[in-house]
Amino acid sequence: MKPRLVRCRAYSGRRFPDSTAQPFATIIFCCSLLLLPANVRSQSGFAPPAMIQSISGQFTVSAGGEYSQLRYSPAVAADTNLVRLEPALLAVAAEHFKEDLWRELGLSPGASWSGKIFLALRPARTDDDGVIIASGLTLRTWNYRVELPDVIGQARYARALAAVLLLEIANRSAGAEHCAEIPAWLVDGAAQQILSTDDLKVLLSTPARNQDGLPQSQRQKNESGVDALANIRPVLKNSPVLTLEQLSWPTDAQVNGVDGGGYRASAQLFVSELLALPDGPTSLRNFLARLSACRNWQTAFYAAFQDYFRTPLDAEKWWALRVANFTARNAGSRWPAADSCARLAALVSVPVEFRADSNALPIRVEITLQAALRNFTRAQLAEILPVKQGDLQLAQFRLAPPFAALADGYRQVLADFLGGQKNNSSVTGTGKLTPAPRQPANVAAALKQLDALDVRRRAAEGQFRTPAPP
Repeated sequence: MKPRLVRCRAYSGRRFPDSTAQPFATIIFCCSLLLLPANVRSQSGFAPPAMIQSISGQFTVSAGGEYSQLRYSPAVAADTNLVRLEPALLAVAAEHFKEDLWRELGLSPGASWSGKIFLALRPARTDDDGVIIASGLTLRTWNYRVELPDVIGQARYARALAAVLLLEIANRSAGAEHCAEIPAWLVDGAAQQILSTDDLKVLLSTPARNQDGLPQSQRQKNESGVDALANIRPVLKNSPVLTLEQLSWPTDAQVNGVDGGGYRASAQLFVSELLALPDGPTSLRNFLARLSACRNWQTAFYAAFQDYFRTPLDAEKWWALRVANFTARNAGSRWPAADSCARLAALVSVPVEFRADSNALPIRVEITLQAALRNFTRAQLAEILPVKQGDLQLAQFRLAPPFAALADGYRQVLADFLGGQKNNSSVTGTGKLTPAPRQPANVAAALKQLDALDVRRRAAEGQFRTPAPP
């Protein structure tokens, strides 16, 4: 049923032209109000209109009086990919989705927002109905309206919420005169990233039990050691990872998942790798903030990520290396965060034997990489550091995401240090390789980089350390 636009004329301070017609019109109007609820209840498949506001006030969910006939279809109930939206549940689920997306971008759950989002439910004609997103500028603030069918697939639902939430963040910039254009790969990548770690079906399903007269549903979430990319590994085994150029211009079939999920999986991997950069969340927020001032997303993208790649060729090279790293990665599960803390700490330390005096038994102790660089000879470092470099490269495939990036950073520092010392040796007349003296500049640069990585590692360990009991 299409909405009707009713035009009303207001008479300010005027009387009706005919004074005898006013009482009659008032009686007819009151009678129509009395008959309206009975008429609505008598029609099958209809319910009173509903308007629900979320706890933060950013989301307002409205629904017409008509229900979709698909809601009661046994095929829809049996399809695990479809969800049936209700205003009250959608208001809660939208807030949870926003918190998950903000967490990925490094925003605190209590951060302020700018634009209001109106979610309007309409009866679904098929199980493949589309979503309409409209934006409007009011008093220098962008507000949004999202029309959703009341029966929708999880991927399309997540894509709609990710698109409007990213738009709201991008249009917060002061003086944004035109609505930002979010690239498709960011919308689909963020949506799939949240779908892989959150169970939308639980939030959007009607509670199955009542307690004290109130319907309740239980939701448990434990993110320790979760591999967010576990769902795309089997997909990318059967289909190649898309290039950056292909991700920039997806087809309708790829967006709708008709290609077997290769595009969605590639977009999720690309967004995940961007977030795994040392300043990934900050750079991604900077990218969103620049979109409203740019006519294309590429300009904003390379300006926000200029510390990592300045040109499309640099980005393609980086993406090709990350794809090769991902495809060569062991498909086994990652270590939990607590185990990753201990394993990375062991990898960045060097075991040595220490004697208190010449007659004492040796004691095994662990020293840092910095201590090894300061005290070991070039021959000793040439024997130890390549082994450490290889161990770090293998371990980053199993470490939890915060520690995997740190392991790659340690590996890169060792690789740069060893690479800078390749030609600093001489061959004697006997054919033996004599290590040259250590270069102070190379040692000082490596020590500075290792100290910075240690600070980041301790900060990551503090997030997963179990607090002591009182």
